Amino acid sequence: MKKHLFFICFFSVCFIGFSQKKVTKKFSSSTKEISISTEGLDDFFLENSDSKFIEIYLYAENPNEQHIIVSEKNKETQIKFKIPVFKNENEVFRKYITKRLKRATATIKIPKNIDISIYGENINISSRSYNGNISVFIENGIVKLDTIQQNLELKMYAGNIFGSFKKTNLKVISKFGKIKINDNFYQKEYQNKDISTAKKVSITTIKGNIFLTTK
Repeated sequence: MKKHLFFICFFSVCFIGFSQKKVTKKFSSSTKEISISTEGLDDFFLENSDSKFIEIYLYAENPNEQHIIVSEKNKETQIKFKIPVFKNENEVFRKYITKRLKRATATIKIPKNIDISIYGENINISSRSYNGNISVFIENGIVKLDTIQQNLELKMYAGNIFGSFKKTNLKVISKFGKIKINDNFYQKEYQNKDISTAKKVSITTIKGNIFLTTK
């Protein structure tokens, strides 16, 4: 890792409430692509940064040590989370509970115009009008996109997707779910072409419900 390209510095680690722990990491990077693995998280929030720094805030009720892992590979910044599970938590047990034991949430603030890729399985994602290209690849969850500012590619198996857009070349597909654009419902697929812009939004899901509005 080249020091002149990539710099990390810790700012704070503190406890909040009874057992919830907050871990913060703030750093700068010259890469224009960021890959984020949401494994271990229940909720993930993507926000615009007001500075040149990338800021990560991790909250978890598990009192054990949590880790934010940041690395650089092939001109891409990679962010992962290592969150220990409770001793009595195992994969078989987790399949039969609806409330996850980890109860971990992460918020990441990123400067605009950086390409973001988000990966995960069961995860709720909120993009608070992030001003950059976004790719999302998850199995299940709730995705709240707020206002889609630039290009978006979203693929998921099941869940609910909410967002708004303007001046967009839009293509959405849901094989078995609902598609609602403004007040109208569509079967399986909806497309809208806008020759005044190059922005593209593509959403593909098998059982997911898609709810979008124009601005």
